[in-house]
Amino acid sequence: MKSVYNFVVAPVGKRYNNVKKVGDKELILNTEIFNHQYVNRTAKVISTPIIGNTDIKPGNEIIVHHNVFRRWHNVKGIEKNSKSYFNENTYIVYPDQIFLYKQNNEWLSPKGFCWVKPIKNQNKYSVSETQENVGIIKYTDGTFNKKELVGFTPISDYEFVIDGELLYRVYTKFITIKYEYQGNEKAYNPSWAQSS
Repeated sequence: MKSVYNFVVAPVGKRYNNVKKVGDKELILNTEIFNHQYVNRTAKVISTPIIGNTDIKPGNEIIVHHNVFRRWHNVKGIEKNSKSYFNENTYIVYPDQIFLYKQNNEWLSPKGFCWVKPIKNQNKYSVSETQENVGIIKYTDGTFNKKELVGFTPISDYEFVIDGELLYRVYTKFITIKYEYQGNEKAYNPSWAQSS
């Protein structure tokens, strides 16, 4: 099966990631279908679009928008699938719903996105664990170099956990400044991200 403009993908695992293994038991973290934090975002590419150029290949693991596998209730309270739904193992995804893809065991970012590691807040008078709107480039679309310290506009970061690491997906166009390292910057990764 191929689509003219879109990717055909299958979820890796279930539609929701709301169960954690604790010892030999399973702990259900969330039972709500609308909470985006527990929706699976990992998929495998079945086929690429017929029209258009892409570096993404069939078989690549990808990170997709949270609405791809999500279910929701309409105004009448009836449970529905997302627009991407084709069947339980097949979803049709727009190119701009793919945020990261893996080739040769390495995560790569499509054009327009960078992935930033938050850094620990050094201000002892602040209640925030992280320094706002500042981070270290982890994955890049080629516009910036990895490990650069950058600043980005407020409310332009979107939180993901990738391979047990808390990262922000930021549109490249919203990264506004490149800082020089002071030497005391440390990446912030909470324990709850490492356990996923």
